[in-house]
Amino acid sequence: MPDDTRRHPRDHVIAVRYQQLSAEVRALQRQCYALATLRLHQAVEANGGTGEGLAIVTDIDETVIDNSAVMAHAATVGAHLDNVETWKLWERFGKPRLIPGAAQFLWLADELGVSIFYVSDRFSENKPATLATLAELGLPQASPDRVQLFGKPKAERRALIERDHRIVLLLGDTLHDFHGDFAGSTLDEQYRWTERHADRFGQDWIVFPNAAHGTWMEADLRPWDLPVQD
Repeated sequence: MPDDTRRHPRDHVIAVRYQQLSAEVRALQRQCYALATLRLHQAVEANGGTGEGLAIVTDIDETVIDNSAVMAHAATVGAHLDNVETWKLWERFGKPRLIPGAAQFLWLADELGVSIFYVSDRFSENKPATLATLAELGLPQASPDRVQLFGKPKAERRALIERDHRIVLLLGDTLHDFHGDFAGSTLDEQYRWTERHADRFGQDWIVFPNAAHGTWMEADLRPWDLPVQD
């Protein structure tokens, strides 16, 4: 029997509280960027000490910028996390903060001569606002051609980037940020694809924590069946 408590508003509040307020999430985010920095240096060294021809592709939300304030708004007013109009307003008027370590890593990539592409499913109609936000946060290479928003599937956008660059790192908080196999797949299929691509994680794929959004939010819990005691 489905467990309807999985959609209880309190569950959402707990998830957002962890994402926004826990020191553990901030530690994990810094850990991700520390590993990304190591991999970036290795890629540039293997490329003869230059970033020429190399690219990193990063998601924006919960990878570069923290949108937990709008998540907290949705949780406290009882609105669904994916309320389209609320997110559109947030993209236009919200004041997100940077994910810890993001600016340092992205500026390092810029200094090493590596191309940066921001590939996100933010609303294309809000592209001027997103560009303004990234500029206000002082991020490098956040130009219209490098900020690619909702339209073609992310896998297709990455393929276009690969025509002129070798992508050495992908950064994101959901698995379709890394490979088209994960887009539109069920949770069990995602488990299988995760195993199939296991050698990529921590190498050229860096996954950031996001406790407040994902396919798993609609899944039933799988509790332990307490043995019957004689």
